[in-house]
Amino acid sequence: MRRTFYNVLGNNLVANVTNFTVWFALTFWVFIETQSVFATGMIAGIYLILTAALGFWLGSLVDHNPKKRVMLGSSAVSLGFYAAAMAMVALEPEGAFTDPYGWYLWVFVILSMFGVMAGNIRSIALTTIVTILIPEPERDKANGLVGMVTGIGFLTTSMISGVLVAWGGMVATLGLAIVLTLLVLVHMSRIRMDETEVEPAPGEEAAPKTIDIRGTVRVIAAVPGLFALIFFATFNNFLGGIFMALLDAYGLSLVSVQAWGFTFGVLSVAFIISGILISRTGLGKNPLRTLLLVNLITWSACCVFTIQPSFWLLVAGCFVWMFLGPYAEAAEHTTLQKVVPLERQGRVFGFAQSVEQAASPLTAFLIGPLTQFLVIPFMTDGYGAETIGGWFGTGADRGIALVFTIAGMIGVLVTIVALNSPQYRALSKAYAAGSDEDDAGGAAATVSGPV
Repeated sequence: MRRTFYNVLGNNLVANVTNFTVWFALTFWVFIETQSVFATGMIAGIYLILTAALGFWLGSLVDHNPKKRVMLGSSAVSLGFYAAAMAMVALEPEGAFTDPYGWYLWVFVILSMFGVMAGNIRSIALTTIVTILIPEPERDKANGLVGMVTGIGFLTTSMISGVLVAWGGMVATLGLAIVLTLLVLVHMSRIRMDETEVEPAPGEEAAPKTIDIRGTVRVIAAVPGLFALIFFATFNNFLGGIFMALLDAYGLSLVSVQAWGFTFGVLSVAFIISGILISRTGLGKNPLRTLLLVNLITWSACCVFTIQPSFWLLVAGCFVWMFLGPYAEAAEHTTLQKVVPLERQGRVFGFAQSVEQAASPLTAFLIGPLTQFLVIPFMTDGYGAETIGGWFGTGADRGIALVFTIAGMIGVLVTIVALNSPQYRALSKAYAAGSDEDDAGGAAATVSGPV
């Protein structure tokens, strides 16, 4: 089973690198062609909105179909959209891609992004495959490997997407994507994965294969504290949207764009180191406690990594953030894998993805104007500059820095409240009481009901 898991993990790595390379390269290429920030912002918005909107539906597909078939379908759909986008490049009317408001460009963008989005179902399927193939005591380590693969994908994508665009534009990018997606499709078809069909509990009838939002909410509500975990992660993403909106601007206020891009690429190695450590040491007896302690450390770092205009302080803070991120994600996945029945995990993970992913873009849209029109003037020639400017600094960059510091303080406060909450104690108790249904590592049946 472990060999099968490693094969699936490697297959997922290549698929993720392929899909995210298309996304990154598309953003770079569209800006080069149109010189429009509006266009690149719309691409990011399309991705985030579709991720939030489709998570529940993709989770239902995972629950109602064999996981291997889901991954094969994901690659086949991506391949079809990439081929259609390549055809649009070949048939482009002269100058069609330079108009940021032209229909031809946006049909091309949507086709490419749907190819990327088809790959999102793989992340949901992979979490359920961990439950199927890996015994419960070792799932935290397996989730660490999943985080490592994410880090490798992030590092690889950030390095090759710009090179591809510079060398051959979207022709080179889509050509490589089509070749790699074909290879992923062939490799996945050769992986042997025994999946036991999940049967309803004795005396119960199987529910129809629908998205079934009401049933999934009922399953989540039946586990004490599980809604609190999902909403805590959502709140973290809400604050994390500040990084999405402001981190690049703050980094570029300290160093050149080339230095910042190189720095971010190197820092992503922290994901890989973190994943390796988790795969060796695990997350401890209570992954939920690990998740909250990790958040306490990361938000504490957020309080101080912009306290002075120092590039090396920024690097240290970003390293802590990236290094501990996989711990938080692996801890959440490990908890859900144990307390949620296997037959419902795809929809629960999809629900969590939809809710959690919706938070970051909301903050990103709100925090930009708030920082630009309120906080920056406050720290440039306003009351903030007069009171704390002597030691904190003044100007636009220090206004951005103040937003990070305040976000860190809020994060620390919320995490301390969560650590002392009855929901944390209840979910920790449910996790400790969980037991696997079979020796193969099936999900714990801590709740019952139709699927």
